Amino acid sequence: MLNIVLNGEETTVPVDSSLLDLLTRLGRDPRTVAIEHNGEIVRREAFAEQRLAAGDQLEVVHFVQGGACLSPEGRLY
Repeated sequence: MLNIVLNGEETTVPVDSSLLDLLTRLGRDPRTVAIEHNGEIVRREAFAEQRLAAGDQLEVVHFVQGGACLSPEGRLY
């Protein structure tokens, strides 16, 4: 197992894990996340190729769809 830091929390992943493997373990759809790996944004196409190493620092951001609602008077709620 490898020790990494994921969103500020120490965690372990199996040796030879890719970013795509990590997303699968987290139950995240690769189409709905952005990943920063050791300070660099990773292109989605590279998730399967990018291997993790001990001590890696990762930030995984999950996109959430939403919006604002307007009252009949035009106020946000």
